[in-house]
This record gives sequence, C-alpha cells and structure tokens, in this order.
Amino acid sequence: MNPDDLTYFKTWFSGYVVAYYTDDPVRNNNIKLKEEHTARVCKDIVMLGKALHLAADDMLLAETMALFHDVGRFEQYVVYGTFKDSSSENHAGLGLRELAKHRVLSVCSDTEHALITKAIGYHNVRSLPGDEDDRCLFFARLLRDADKLDIWRVFIDYYERRDEEPDQTIVWGLPDNESCSPAIMDCLQKQRMADLKDMATVNDFKLLHISWIFDLNFKPTFRAAQKRRYIEKIAATLPHTREIEQLVAMVQAYLKEEGSVLKM
Repeated sequence: MNPDDLTYFKTWFSGYVVAYYTDDPVRNNNIKLKEEHTARVCKDIVMLGKALHLAADDMLLAETMALFHDVGRFEQYVVYGTFKDSSSENHAGLGLRELAKHRVLSVCSDTEHALITKAIGYHNVRSLPGDEDDRCLFFARLLRDADKLDIWRVFIDYYERRDEEPDQTIVWGLPDNESCSPAIMDCLQKQRMADLKDMATVNDFKLLHISWIFDLNFKPTFRAAQKRRYIEKIAATLPHTREIEQLVAMVQAYLKEEGSVLKM
C-alpha cells in the first residue's frame, strides 16, 4: 500500500456512504452517526499509532482498517433497522462482504488484504483467538482500542442529550430503569469484560461499557480514556448507590495504574 491507495479508499468510502442518505431525517441521523464515528476512529488509530511509533506502512494499514471496520453498519441499519447484531447479523461480516462485492481491497497485496480483513473481522468479537500470529493480533488489538475510544464518546453524547433527541436505536431499545444486572456487576467486580447476553437495561449497557476498560491493550489508550474522563462521565449517569460507586472507584484506579507512564 501507499498513500494514494489510502486516498482512494477514503474517496470510495465517502461515495459509498452518501448513497445511504435519503430524505428521512431519522435514517440520516443514524447513517451520519456511523459515518462520523468512522472518521473519529480513524483519527484515534492514527493517534495511537504515532504514540506506539508505528512505521509509515503500518500506519496506512491501521487507518485502512479503521476506515472500513464499520462499513457493514450502513447496510445493517437500512436492511434491519437496528445496530444490534444479535437481532440482525454480524456487522463485521456484513462489512467484509460489502468490501469483497465492490473489490475495494484489490489494490492490496495478499498479506495486506489478510491483515485488513482479519482485523475487521475480529474488531467486535468478545475475545481474540489464541492461534493467530502476533502481527495480526497487534492490529486487531489496535483497532479494538481505537473503536472503544470513540464508542465511549458516542454513548456519553447520547446519555447527555437523550431527553432532547431520544433515539432507542443507539441503546438497542433496552428499557431505561434503575435496574442493574447482577451478572454485569459481578464481571466488573472480577475485573472482566461483561457479556452482551447479560444486558437487560440501559444501566447494564453503561456498566458493560465501563467494563471495556479490562479489554484495552495499549498504554496510550488507557491514557486517552483517562484524559477524556470517559468512566467518570458514564458513572455520572448511573444510579448513585454505594455498590456502583465502589465499582467505579476500582475501575478508575485500574485505569490510572494501567495508563501510568512509569509502569512497564
């Protein structure tokens, strides 16, 4: 790959997305949500790549992965009216089919093609496979970190403006009450990433997002999450119970420790 290839990919992506806009404001808002998310994930993966001193060729690969990681979201929303994979289909697989159908990655070498498609395919799995090579796993982890950094932002923005602009698509139509799943709370207590299958309420969604801290991979990611005060902002929208406050304090301590510049 070279910089011209990335320019071509960006041009193709813009043309692909614009075709999904119509005169329906609700549909347009959701298409725009994912288009803007993609732009910010590209920005974050470049930020992480620079902090990790990636070579120029690897930076091109990383940004290409970020650009296409959610390309399946547009078709998913139009066909199924949801961003919930379990109620539609895996958006990563759908995106890979779209890329293959349009032969977008035909300019890439076989090695580049494999790295890009594997990273996209792995970006939304619960856990990465143990039998992949280190280079593939590095890019998959980098993409997952960049994706999380902006998903936190998207949901925080929604929580802060939902009364003015309600859109249940973002929170998968989950009921918004005071309940919190014991299974989700237990995962946080054990410093594990929570499972989507245990979610029953919007509060569970918030706690699951907090648990993503335990699935981050790189110090620059931890530091960015801390600087942007993501955990604090999500916690501010949760019930103010002693149990939740203790869990949040533990997560914030973990975040600070893992992001420490001095820690090797």
